[in-house]
Amino acid sequence: MTDSSGHRTRGAALVQGVAGDARLTVLSGPSGVGKSTVVAGLRKTRPDIWLSVSVTTRPPRPGEVDGREYHFVSEGSFDQLVERGELLEWASFAGYRYGTPRAPVVERVSAGVPALLEIDIEGARQVRRAVPDALLVFLAPPSWDELVRRLTGRGTEPPEVIARRLELAANEIEAGREFDITLVNTSVKDVCRQLVALMMA
Repeated sequence: MTDSSGHRTRGAALVQGVAGDARLTVLSGPSGVGKSTVVAGLRKTRPDIWLSVSVTTRPPRPGEVDGREYHFVSEGSFDQLVERGELLEWASFAGYRYGTPRAPVVERVSAGVPALLEIDIEGARQVRRAVPDALLVFLAPPSWDELVRRLTGRGTEPPEVIARRLELAANEIEAGREFDITLVNTSVKDVCRQLVALMMA
């Protein structure tokens, strides 16, 4: 996650071990690689897989539904979640905060339900410390040029903003070595199939 200057910031989340019968899977990767698209594909095709819904202080975007893309909460409510240790991990990004509610994760994993978290790389690191048995999956772009194309988009952003995005993306790709397995996003359908196979193994 990054702050408004393009740098990542991380809250001091209270993380404790999560024990259960099902393996927790974490999907992460650089911005623009297509993580949200993969999750949307799983939501449509695999209702048996539980997908964690993060909480955020940012306002909903057009088309977003509370409880589907995110749980939208106030700054005060987010503060309470942090203070009570109810977030498995949390971060600040572009002036807003995002976090993973702990209780639903514990409930599903303990019940043996396949569970997937789609979070940033620093969040994945925190989950690894809290849940050593979690499977960390890194979603990589087909090529650096393709990721640059996605991140630069319409080219309407100032050059310094684009430069920060690309620097961050390069660091995120470098962090892929910390993950258990890497999937290359050449096809959302193929990635979904591969991810399901890993979760069900």
